[in-house]
Amino acid sequence: MPIEPSCSLSRRRFLGASLGAGVAAALATDPSRRVFAETPRALPPVGVFSKVYQELNLSFEESAAVTAEAGLDGIDCPVRPAGQVLPERATEDLPRYAHALAARRLKILLLTTAIQSADTPHAESILRAASKLGVKHYRLGYWSYKPGQPAAARLGEIKAQLKDLAAMNRQLGLCAVLQNHAGKDLVGARLRDYFEIARAFDPRDVAIAFDIGHAIHELGENWRAEFDTLRSRFAVAYVKDWKRGAEFVPFGQGEVGASGFWPMLRQLKYSKPISFHIEYPWQGSQPKTAALLTKAMRSDLAVLREWWNAPSRTPR
Repeated sequence: MPIEPSCSLSRRRFLGASLGAGVAAALATDPSRRVFAETPRALPPVGVFSKVYQELNLSFEESAAVTAEAGLDGIDCPVRPAGQVLPERATEDLPRYAHALAARRLKILLLTTAIQSADTPHAESILRAASKLGVKHYRLGYWSYKPGQPAAARLGEIKAQLKDLAAMNRQLGLCAVLQNHAGKDLVGARLRDYFEIARAFDPRDVAIAFDIGHAIHELGENWRAEFDTLRSRFAVAYVKDWKRGAEFVPFGQGEVGASGFWPMLRQLKYSKPISFHIEYPWQGSQPKTAALLTKAMRSDLAVLREWWNAPSRTPR
């Protein structure tokens, strides 16, 4: 499917400049806000979780074009069974995908895998290919609790599985991340479980990808206390918007924007890639098309930029 070349980089610079001008104008008309105002910061690199491209069967070149047209910086690529890149094809296809992206000044920023140990099929070839392309973080697969098995024993098994993988990561300059996810029997739905696993390793080798949408879904207001516990092991931010009674929704229609997460990230001087997830019916009532997906991603990115640059509330 033909897709016109993108001018998204200049568009992002224009939007950033416009936002800065808007903040400056607001401060000029309301001097009382100057003391508490924050200088707008550039949004860290944003990579779409390109699982969504599989809904349209996009080629690597088409995926790159849509990513650029949406104004994003790259992708979080699923390299797993039934993923956009199959594990057995990683050595050949990851460089091909990276080349298509590079032609539009984009990158593979993150990987999503089903890797659970150094013995997972194709784990080493996937990670060597990723390292050669400059990828620094990849998501691990998931584990479930076993009926009747104490949680501590299950976490001990997982730590043992990750020991050799952590050593491989160190050799290749990679960090494996554990992403919290909602689910009754899923390890990591309670973030403290992932903290227990991650603290057994150097955070350069194994760390945590914090998904604010899933955290609010699973933990409600308690997500803050859990996040405070794992701050020392936090590596990568994942974002999707979630609303009680409606599941995942377009950015700005759920609870994530007002959660307080974004000032926390700014305080941490977060600069690593953000994994950007489209988990709602982005086509509405219409047939799925690249144009509709691009429109949805542009809209969500604009909201994400607002979240990132929104000033902290003025104390009263």
